[in-house]
Amino acid sequence: MSQTPLRDDEFELYDLAVVVEKIEGHCTCAMTEGDCFYLRGGKLSLPDGADFCLYALQSVIPLLPAKQRRNHPADWMETDARVVCPDPACRLIMRIDRVSRRTLRHDDVSPIAWEDVKREV
Repeated sequence: MSQTPLRDDEFELYDLAVVVEKIEGHCTCAMTEGDCFYLRGGKLSLPDGADFCLYALQSVIPLLPAKQRRNHPADWMETDARVVCPDPACRLIMRIDRVSRRTLRHDDVSPIAWEDVKREV
């Protein structure tokens, strides 16, 4: 992913946008096409004044850590990007977009020091 070599304590994640692509049923949560939220590192954010349906959110959350990482090109996580809200009457379809990459350091995201990890290996 990176153009420059990473240090041994660094790794890259994609920043993601989860966008309501279409609604094929009746959404009772007042969602509309184009509604979205963002995942940057380990934090979710919404555009100012926006909200997002909890039920749609819970269906997409389990996939996000894998979508943040680069996988084998044949892995379905690389080719599949749509998730459906669990409400069968709603049929809200979300698309997970990779929008950018960020480099993170182990010690910034883990309470276990990288030096301790390296000693154990």
